[in-house]
Amino acid sequence: MSDGAPELEALREELTDTRRGPAVVAIGGGHGLAQVLGAVTQYAGEITAVVTVADDGGSSGRLAPALDIPPPGDIRKCLIALTPGESVWKRLFEYRFEGADVEGHSLGNLIIASLAEIEGDFESALRASSRLLGSVGTVIPCSPQRLHLSARIDGAPVDGQAVITKSRGRIEALRLVPEDPPASESAVRAIGAADQIVLGPGSLFTSVMPPLLVPGIRDAVNRSRGQLVYVANLITQDGETLGMDAADHLDALLHHTGMRPPAAVVANSAPIAIEPPHEALTADADVFATYGTDVELADLIDPTVEWPRHDSGLLGRVLETLTSKAP
Repeated sequence: MSDGAPELEALREELTDTRRGPAVVAIGGGHGLAQVLGAVTQYAGEITAVVTVADDGGSSGRLAPALDIPPPGDIRKCLIALTPGESVWKRLFEYRFEGADVEGHSLGNLIIASLAEIEGDFESALRASSRLLGSVGTVIPCSPQRLHLSARIDGAPVDGQAVITKSRGRIEALRLVPEDPPASESAVRAIGAADQIVLGPGSLFTSVMPPLLVPGIRDAVNRSRGQLVYVANLITQDGETLGMDAADHLDALLHHTGMRPPAAVVANSAPIAIEPPHEALTADADVFATYGTDVELADLIDPTVEWPRHDSGLLGRVLETLTSKAP
């Protein structure tokens, strides 16, 4: 379905029919994955987002257990990030109710949930949503079932993604419930065929790691011959990574997931003024070399926002440059 704007139709055709570039898979969740998808659309010929299904906060946290579907919130963000231009459907998927029984719900989440029932399964609902929006890539849940995240923080059990992300302390263990969930077969195929696999940025323990805790996703990444890239966060996150530098982030990612070291880490080189307890992340090339990982430093800051955020245009140029360095 289309809102009829000829300019939008022309842009969709250009992005979906004429582009020739690498097949890129981005893995993670939240706003970080949406940002990297905006970067990837600048150079990729084929785009797949593999998204966490362990989100239990907000609208997703209400819908997923009630309807027994994967949480749609992070998936909706990815669909929107892959939708060029503006349209009525895009505005509808972004709309959030502010009152009555549906207060706090995203209309896009409700549409996805409705389509899951109409189409018969969740991935079919996402394909239908993509057609409505005119998205230029594919969005796949890392597992066909909703998952639950639990952690041990400073020796104490902490239950649920929304609680973990707000809990200060050292995260000593992280696991999914159930512990051995199935991976989405389409996600495994996309990872196996990828020329480049991008992890991060985003909440390290509650967005980036959960898809990699699914054994089939982790194993597909480890088997893949695609260039593996980790995009480091700009600053530490209160509740998850206070006191950790960029190498600590990578070390935790490898330790908790069993993932192979990436070929490259993309990190910011521009100065960031941030109030304690937050700190700007720094990347020491010599430290990363011990993992067999190169460091790509660049100014990645979006100058239009107050809180530090990656600029998709700047990040996209760095990621595209890395594809030329792939073996």
